[in-house]
Amino acid sequence: MAVKIRLARHGSKGNPFYRIVVADARSPRDGAFIDRIGTYDPQAEPSAITVDEEKARDWIGKGAQPTDQVRNLLKISGVL
Repeated sequence: MAVKIRLARHGSKGNPFYRIVVADARSPRDGAFIDRIGTYDPQAEPSAITVDEEKARDWIGKGAQPTDQVRNLLKISGVL
């Protein structure tokens, strides 16, 4: 089972809010997920990023692959 760390979109039209989730690569973007490890709010000034560092490092250690955008967010928050 390939596991990805990716963004799941929430919020209303024109007002995005994202959750950083660990999910099976085959599941849909906003579908079932295994674990929620943080949030990302691009509407805030500056953008609000919260990440549970312990969970993120644990999942990366288990082999979960972050997407490009999530990798950038993890670098900004200091996890990577």
